[in-house]
Amino acid sequence: ILGLTRTGDSRSYMDDINLHYRFLNWRRRIREIREVRAVRYRERLKRMLRDGDILRYHGNSDEVGCFVAARPLSRRNRYYEVTIIDTGVRGMIAVGLVPQMYKLDHQPGWLPNSVAFHADDGKLYNGNTVGQQFGPKCCRGDRIGCGISLDSDDGQLTVFFTKNGKEVGSVEVPAAPDGLYPAVGMHSLGEEVQLDLNAEWGTEEDDGQMIVDSHEEDWGRLHDVRVTGTLLEYVGKGKSIVDVGLAQARRPLNTRFHYYELEITDAGEKCYIALGLARRDYPKNRHPGWSRGSIAYHADDGKLFQGSGVGDPFGPRCFEGDIMGCGIMFPRDYSLDGGDDIDDWDLEVFPKPSEVQNDLYANNEDEEDEGEDVEGKKVAVFFTRNGQVVGRREVALPVGGLYPTIGMMSTGEKVRVDLHPLSG
Repeated sequence: ILGLTRTGDSRSYMDDINLHYRFLNWRRRIREIREVRAVRYRERLKRMLRDGDILRYHGNSDEVGCFVAARPLSRRNRYYEVTIIDTGVRGMIAVGLVPQMYKLDHQPGWLPNSVAFHADDGKLYNGNTVGQQFGPKCCRGDRIGCGISLDSDDGQLTVFFTKNGKEVGSVEVPAAPDGLYPAVGMHSLGEEVQLDLNAEWGTEEDDGQMIVDSHEEDWGRLHDVRVTGTLLEYVGKGKSIVDVGLAQARRPLNTRFHYYELEITDAGEKCYIALGLARRDYPKNRHPGWSRGSIAYHADDGKLFQGSGVGDPFGPRCFEGDIMGCGIMFPRDYSLDGGDDIDDWDLEVFPKPSEVQNDLYANNEDEEDEGEDVEGKKVAVFFTRNGQVVGRREVALPVGGLYPTIGMMSTGEKVRVDLHPLSG
């Protein structure tokens, strides 16, 4: 894989051997983590059909249908919503939280350690088939939300419910060791809902804006990208190559956190999604990999771009549901030079945007004169797809390091990012 060759320098040769074995160890580590997540993070449903974000009842009205999401609510993603498209015959739609292995032939809230708000009677079911009056009934067009409070403590969790953006009420439930998972139940023909697992929730301010637990502090630079928890959404025009949306992490990869991943949750119109690394002053309207001091794996064509608008064949194309990863194999003697606090640099100062040709992967040579000196220690940058290593390239570290950088460029693109997938 690494194409090792004896150079005559025994020390250099042994360094290459050590790097080779470290690289193989990390391949195994990534594969093991992916295998665990493949089992743990898998949505479950019974007597339901899912088409994108639409859930439909698929039973005979004598039996319950239930959907359980792939991931539990957490501090990073603490709220979701369901919009009722059709109440069907009886409107027996339930929205709530359940353990991961909840029995799918029971409505959420009926069994222990589950809680749910039921649309047909407005009652709260908290681990019991007998509900308590809680809020108003819900009908077609209503939006039901469910979330957890960030202030929960002492083994208890505060679960709250909303209707059309207004809080209905809350209840204390025991915190589950493995978390509580969004769940939707249905029980009559024709029932249909729209699911939004990335919905926002916060507190209203005087200016009418909503304050969201968005984790924007993880990102040093955001251009035409909206952050909601761990979700990044492209909000640019998506009309030309100057409409790149860029998200760059606040901190560079280092020997402690040297790998990150994204999951393509929506490929949008073109899946012009790029994952890579870039210097901290990278131009905000250039896809990662297009300009000097950057390298990136592009989902739409599977090519690797390394400081050039012309990509090289590298790996398979990536689609909705695929997980792309990028990391650095640092030399054992690596240390970040300079000693300056990386949080002190001015986030509002960007390089002047360069002119580009009217070509999708244009490379403007004039832009090469901008930015920092990128010559430095050589490191191995590697990329993965669904837990499998795609390949690696040798890259010179710029002053200050290389920062996780994600680019998007077509309408509707969304990715979920984990900046520290190997921690813990």
